[in-house]
Amino acid sequence: MINKRLLIKHLLAHNDENSFYDKKRKIDISHKEGKAKFLKHICALSNSNPKNNSYIVIGVEDEDNTIIGVDFFDDSKIQNLINAYLTNPPIVQYENIPFPHLPDHKVVGLVTIRPTGKLTSLRKNIWKYYGGSVFFRDGSISMPKVFDIEVKDVNSKIVAAIENNAQNNIEHTLDGVFDFLNKRKDFNPKYKVFKEYFVLCWSGQKKVVKDDVYYSRVDIELINEQVRLFFSALDEVSISYNDDNFKIIEYVNLGFHNNNKYYKLEETIIEFEDNANYNINTKLLFEPPQFDKKVLHHIYNANNAILDKLKKGISLTKHEISDLRNLPATYLICYFNLFHEAIDKLKEVKPYLKQYGKEVNQFHKETMRILRKVKYS
Repeated sequence: MINKRLLIKHLLAHNDENSFYDKKRKIDISHKEGKAKFLKHICALSNSNPKNNSYIVIGVEDEDNTIIGVDFFDDSKIQNLINAYLTNPPIVQYENIPFPHLPDHKVVGLVTIRPTGKLTSLRKNIWKYYGGSVFFRDGSISMPKVFDIEVKDVNSKIVAAIENNAQNNIEHTLDGVFDFLNKRKDFNPKYKVFKEYFVLCWSGQKKVVKDDVYYSRVDIELINEQVRLFFSALDEVSISYNDDNFKIIEYVNLGFHNNNKYYKLEETIIEFEDNANYNINTKLLFEPPQFDKKVLHHIYNANNAILDKLKKGISLTKHEISDLRNLPATYLICYFNLFHEAIDKLKEVKPYLKQYGKEVNQFHKETMRILRKVKYS
């Protein structure tokens, strides 16, 4: 089994960006330009590596390979995006890899691209790229190609050597368990061994409500691969497990006028098999809450008035600053209640929230995460 933290270190140490590996400071697939560029790189790496995996490492400075990290990204439906826009799509996996020196909410993103051996191309137009376009890696750059298209295997031996050098061992596993238990000692850390092989660690602040147990500030890591499977600073989570699987149900807190309620968002089941393999299956459970349209019209107009002030640089009142905390979630509720323009307002407000503190900005990120899960499901 590959230790993904070691793999990233070997990729960064092996060479600069090349035809089997790319690095990015960050990616943003919430808008067309970022989505198009991401798809272009996936297409190019898949075509340039028909017989071996290729990788994108996210959260690294381009100039000196400094690991700065990115926010935890839990979009398990990213394959749906790949399938929708690419012909002969590769299998793409996004994993969150914790590093000891990074803050709790930061990880390094690792995108693994497993090719089909067939030529991959854009299925339809997106941003400035046309449907039918084919991309290859030219050194460290993803370039379009329209003639002499030939899929060649040139990197298999190099990538195989890098992956072999990143294999996990007992020492790495034990170190990972002890590191987790020490780092999370204030959040009730636990571990369990599945199938005498997989070691899963998790922690969270425990809360009991009517005999039901919930956790917040949840961190779940598969130590064998040094992969963070789940992280949330805000949402409530229920956890259950047996000898074969580990199940997480994530809840989100939505509402207004101090009348919030927890709604099931997503169920994740990690199934461990006897042959040293595991599968992660997710199921969207979310049913958007419905509210009175008159009340929503009032809230929607109030949100728009705040957004208008932010765009014009007009100072907000104390009451409006307080309302900023709930603005992303209430825009989301409006969107789920057929206020279609609310989604554009939600994206438009993002750059104006940074000046009002980390908490407000974090609420916007969590709201966009819910929207992304629902959209791609």
